[in-house]
Amino acid sequence: MKLVDFDFVLPSERIARFPADRRDGSKLMVVNRGSGEIAHYHFSDFPGLLDENDFLVMNNSRVRPARLFGKIDGKAAEMLVVKNLGAKKLEVLCQPATRFRVGAVFAGEDGLRADVLAAGKRGRRVLLFDRDCEQVLEQGYAPLPPYIKRKAEEAGRCRGFDLERYQTVYAKAPGSIAAPTAGLHFTPEVLAAVRKKHPLLEITLAVGEATFQKIEVEDIDRHRMGSEKIVISNEVAERIRELKYGGKKLLAVGTTSVRSLESFALLPQPLTGFSSDIFISPGFSFRLVDKMLTNFHLPKSSLFILVSAFAGLDLMKRAYALAIEKEYRFFSYGDAMLII
Repeated sequence: MKLVDFDFVLPSERIARFPADRRDGSKLMVVNRGSGEIAHYHFSDFPGLLDENDFLVMNNSRVRPARLFGKIDGKAAEMLVVKNLGAKKLEVLCQPATRFRVGAVFAGEDGLRADVLAAGKRGRRVLLFDRDCEQVLEQGYAPLPPYIKRKAEEAGRCRGFDLERYQTVYAKAPGSIAAPTAGLHFTPEVLAAVRKKHPLLEITLAVGEATFQKIEVEDIDRHRMGSEKIVISNEVAERIRELKYGGKKLLAVGTTSVRSLESFALLPQPLTGFSSDIFISPGFSFRLVDKMLTNFHLPKSSLFILVSAFAGLDLMKRAYALAIEKEYRFFSYGDAMLII
């Protein structure tokens, strides 16, 4: 299939710059793959929409405050920390890339300083900081996607808010540079209501660049995803097998959970920790996931391609068109979709 097949027109006002006032106050669209029926709820209704034989698997990865603001030669500059190289060296994605020339000095908050040591493609740089990675991240902001458009001044005003809201309430394992956003809608109360009647299992995928990497080929079969680290404990793997063999239905919370589970299913032998570069597109045979909770995704993104593989491209395009018509909010801070 061609990348253009997964394009659609999205009015800019549909992109959510802030989340709903309450996590569970976001809208929830329910899409039935079998009947094609589409219904509308709020996320607070989620526990009551589950079937009695459903069980949930969610990604408990914790987002690191990986976004840094500062200046180079007195001009605004920012970066996203993507990898700790040790010895106070960090690999980053920066913008504007032209300011991060080799030899330039980045000046951040609280006296933070870093020298640009090496330059790579697409805004990638290696910087030598004046302190260790954890101390660098103490000055960090929530790594919001660029389409949310927080400039330094607004990001400063919203820093505490974003650090809290761009994080699931069940986040545990640090290491992600983007949130598993389908989980942002859960409150402790919603989780408690789910746990009363349904098994809820946790896995970990450290969300990295692969999740939001841009597809740059027209023939999607030629796209290659970056690799991300996944941990599924033996206990959780055995429980999934037990529930599936018992006739239960697996509801994956988020596309990262879907990719983790389907990657695990493809392993020649079970592993607790592994890396995956799986790219799920139409024609993929899903082995574990029966239902999916997700947000509304970018046109021509690997995430929209994944949900189209799961539910069918025509149905997803119809659902997205209806979401635009009914003023659903899109992307990371937006509303949710339950595909059954």
